[in-house]
Amino acid sequence: MKILLKKVLIADTESAFNNSIQDILIVDGKIQSIQNNITKQADCIIDEENTIVSPAWVDCFAHFCDPGLEYKETLETGANAAIAGGFTKVFVLPNTHPVVYTKSQVEYIVQKSKQLPIQIFPLGALTKNSEGKELAEMYDMYESGAIAFSDGVKPVQSPGLFLKALQYVKAFNGTVMQMPIDTTIGSNGLMNEGIISTQLGLPGIPTIAEEIIIKRDIELLQYTQSKLHITGISTAKSVALIQQAKAEGLSISCSVTPYHLFFSDEVLQHYDTNLKTNPPLRTNEDVQALQQAVLNGTIDCIATHHFPQNADEKNCEFEYAKNGMIGLQTAFSVVNTAFPSISTETLINLFSINASTIFGLNKSIIKEGEEANITLFNRNATFIMSKDDNKSKSFNTPFTNKKLNGKVIGVITKNNFYKN
Repeated sequence: MKILLKKVLIADTESAFNNSIQDILIVDGKIQSIQNNITKQADCIIDEENTIVSPAWVDCFAHFCDPGLEYKETLETGANAAIAGGFTKVFVLPNTHPVVYTKSQVEYIVQKSKQLPIQIFPLGALTKNSEGKELAEMYDMYESGAIAFSDGVKPVQSPGLFLKALQYVKAFNGTVMQMPIDTTIGSNGLMNEGIISTQLGLPGIPTIAEEIIIKRDIELLQYTQSKLHITGISTAKSVALIQQAKAEGLSISCSVTPYHLFFSDEVLQHYDTNLKTNPPLRTNEDVQALQQAVLNGTIDCIATHHFPQNADEKNCEFEYAKNGMIGLQTAFSVVNTAFPSISTETLINLFSINASTIFGLNKSIIKEGEEANITLFNRNATFIMSKDDNKSKSFNTPFTNKKLNGKVIGVITKNNFYKN
């Protein structure tokens, strides 16, 4: 198959053609030629104004619900949503039925991924059944293809057990991933604890429920000298703690969701259950701190926290609604809208380069002879998420019919071009 990209802006700091407008000819899945003007015939020609191409994007925290929860999402529908959002590499949570805590369950996802248009990397559970009581066989899972280790939406509460996990993965240079929530603080909370929660009469989750876990885990990281990734940070103090840990030279990285960069807790005044998340939406001051951390490089990457819920789990009273929203298809447009003047280089670091570096993925470099694993996007186009556009099995999103800036044109991966 021959694919010709005409007059595209290349955004790849590791490419000799970075920040230049070129034609790219892709033949049988490999980049054959990058020149100023290619006139050869091709099976597919992309010639759209303002098209930017970059190494394909990586999402390090998404729930595809397979096996066991396929009524919300499957590996197939999750892959379709990822492609529509510009992602060709996705790390999936272990919180399935059964939980992914053995090598056979890791192999199920790895083998099934081979038949899908994207690469799906399983996150192996840190503990058996994600119960936080006993370490899982992480080395076996690593050998079978687990990309990193996390209990996903059930973060490890025991400091002693988390310490052992950090020590365990050092044997194979593995990475532990944690969503920072102390479940004993604000356990009945429905949103951020603050002025808005008081006005709405809803029990709150204080910021300390997040910050105390981050502080604890940094101390444990300092002791073990292991590798830690914290995902879903949502407060200004969380940013400060991680910034200090990085300054001390610890092997720590972090990611933020698009919606924590876009919404504050003020939007919950209409009790929209699609905005009920955990960690919850925080204050305007926290949002500003997160945005600044993106710009100064403290935050390494975007993690969609794509959490599909079916209609019954969202079309109910706020108190009973499940946490989370889908986010793969809207991630780029939300971030691009929140940061209209952010550099394209910073965007690509957030969506692709940094995650590949942190988790040791093969980098997709835009140069002749390399495999074509490319995302095409337009920062100036508009995108409106509708039910007709949705590729996920669920549709729990607050961005329905909202006009966003920036649109994913498509992806080239595994010798195919998938156009939106």
